[in-house]
Amino acid sequence: MSADYSHSCPSIGARRLPDDQVNRYVPASIDLSAAPALSSKLQFLYMRAVIQRVSQASVSVDGAVTGAIGKGILVLLGVTKGDDATAGEALLDKIVNLRIFPDGAGKMNLSVLDTHGGLLVVSQFTLYGDCRKGRRPSFDMAAPAEEAKRLYEQFVEMARARGLPTETGVFQAHMDVSLVNDGPVTFLIETGNGAGSK
Repeated sequence: MSADYSHSCPSIGARRLPDDQVNRYVPASIDLSAAPALSSKLQFLYMRAVIQRVSQASVSVDGAVTGAIGKGILVLLGVTKGDDATAGEALLDKIVNLRIFPDGAGKMNLSVLDTHGGLLVVSQFTLYGDCRKGRRPSFDMAAPAEEAKRLYEQFVEMARARGLPTETGVFQAHMDVSLVNDGPVTFLIETGNGAGSK
């Protein structure tokens, strides 16, 4: 009797991997021929971000500051192949409503919207670096630069449309990012099941 792994693999709001790259993202210990449901559902990746709660953060290019915030969230945003504006909107909604700031009792109970904080959004294609083989990361799953830039800019526009002070780096530039992580508090967030504001 084969094991049923399908319950552990989210599929809503995800991006399907090219068939020729599926095996790179499936553990070798799993026999996909005995778990067809898992085979299907493992062929997904998500738009993702690493977010850090900061008391201040800034990004500079060639010694010139291009964006800076005080209290708020530094967003390192990664875009994968097949992502779209819907994925970006879901990810943004999760980030701005995530209750990671302390309330009067010191508990994480407030969002960046509640605290009137800012966002510093920095493009970060290395979030899709695959380091499992060899000593040089592979970035095959990062979206092409033109597509990634379009979705990155849409993400920033959607954040500003919500009234959040939103600063940025410079896409594809070599950037120096400075921050004071307040906590430290850091999360990896991906779009997918439950990506809303609940």
